[in-house]
Amino acid sequence: MLLFLAFVVMPILEIVVLIQVGQVIGPWWTILLLVLDSILGAWLIKREGRRAWSALREQVETGRLPHKELADGALVVLGGAFMLSPGFVTDALGILLILPVTRPLFRSLLVSYAGRQVVRRVEVRTNGTRPGPTVVRGEVIDEQ
Repeated sequence: MLLFLAFVVMPILEIVVLIQVGQVIGPWWTILLLVLDSILGAWLIKREGRRAWSALREQVETGRLPHKELADGALVVLGGAFMLSPGFVTDALGILLILPVTRPLFRSLLVSYAGRQVVRRVEVRTNGTRPGPTVVRGEVIDEQ
């Protein structure tokens, strides 16, 4: 479902939004707005990426677990990936992931998602229905 959204719905939505914006402000202003949006996004990625990296280094150097800083770094990278794709919808989502004002909301969503995945995998392993090949314990004897 996520792949369908990413590769079918998002491009169609981006094209529709680009056409609508182009009809309202004109094609040249739309192109200029996309260029300015990309410049703003690159500046934001650079600034917030440096902040996230420095906060991560500080946490590691003081011996504390950098869970918040790792989540922030992941969100800045994901936001940067959205900013690289052309279009207003992905740029808006990317900016929301990068901005320090809106990042805590997305950080909590990311942490809750990661927590659910860990719990789900632990439950699968403790129920004895571990996915993957069957492991047979034994010894290797070299007969040379």
